[in-house]
Amino acid sequence: MSLAGAEGEVRAAGAPGAREPRTRRPGLRVVTRPALALAALALAALCALLAELVYGPVHIPLADILAALRGEADRATEAILLQIRAPRAALGVAVGAGLALAGTALQGVLRNPLADPQLIGVSAGASVGAVAVIVFGGGLVAALPAGLGLWALPAAAFLGAAAVTAFVFGFSRRAGETSVATLILAGVAANAIAMAGVGAMVFSADDQQLRELTFWTMGGLGAAGPVPVAVAGGAALIAGAGLMRMGRALDLLQLGERAAFHAGLDVERAKFAAAGWSALAVGAVTAFAGPIGFIGLCAPHLARLMVGPGHRAVLPAAALAGVALTLAADLVVRTAVPPAEPPIGIATSLIGGPFFLWLLMSRLRRSHA
Repeated sequence: MSLAGAEGEVRAAGAPGAREPRTRRPGLRVVTRPALALAALALAALCALLAELVYGPVHIPLADILAALRGEADRATEAILLQIRAPRAALGVAVGAGLALAGTALQGVLRNPLADPQLIGVSAGASVGAVAVIVFGGGLVAALPAGLGLWALPAAAFLGAAAVTAFVFGFSRRAGETSVATLILAGVAANAIAMAGVGAMVFSADDQQLRELTFWTMGGLGAAGPVPVAVAGGAALIAGAGLMRMGRALDLLQLGERAAFHAGLDVERAKFAAAGWSALAVGAVTAFAGPIGFIGLCAPHLARLMVGPGHRAVLPAAALAGVALTLAADLVVRTAVPPAEPPIGIATSLIGGPFFLWLLMSRLRRSHA
């Protein structure tokens, strides 16, 4: 009997008109869709990076950028590109990736799609530390050796973020467990207290400090340089590596803490690890770029729309989306009203505010459906 005849007998033995189910490669869609989405986000981030280098008050064609990398461009082009735009773009990469990864981790831990680094006071704590150094730490920084003085601002921002994070988690921990509802409420209270402290320090600042604080508190990439890029980039890289390893833990937490515990996850350890890595990333980038809002909220949602809910794909996708959004926002503020340079926080707020309202409306529609 031929193979075709045998196949016909097998079909005939089943239900009338039954057909052999079409064989598909297992997991093909699951693997391909995130891969394509990650490629698209990587392309978007690369385009934003190139646009950040090309456009500005002085237009630099792509050919001149390649010539500058080879050391063949004129001095003016080389100075603009290598001393201003390239460090600024590199800081934007660190800021966007750090805030997006922190927002993704906190949304996963809190199981709240509206969470971001500002919700539990991480950004506010970093602001307290940085503002304290700007207003009161001039003498201390001057007394430190030159190498250590450069680290005073990021160290203070990280310590502030870590202190507020530890307070919020410690306050919400009862009987060895952390209540998510209490954590969010404690974060709101800590955020209010921290911002009150920032306001008091701003009130006591002199004119020069006040001008510096005004631009710093609205966020921007104007402080880009070798040290900010190295510190913020290094912190974002370390924190990102730590958070990338938490994809499975964040996925299990979406099932609920009890289910995650029975699946073998140390729930409290996972929460503290996610919060610690987030504090490191947010503290370092906030020290140099200020509290830039909504990147940590928008980027994770954009990533989930493109790659699905699995955090092993969401984390790298969110990092790429955060880079693209941050660089695009910086490009807008640099080219909108030249030669003036509005703070990047204005652009991110104009984008993030309506996006936040859209999220709220979506949740309301689902709750009433």
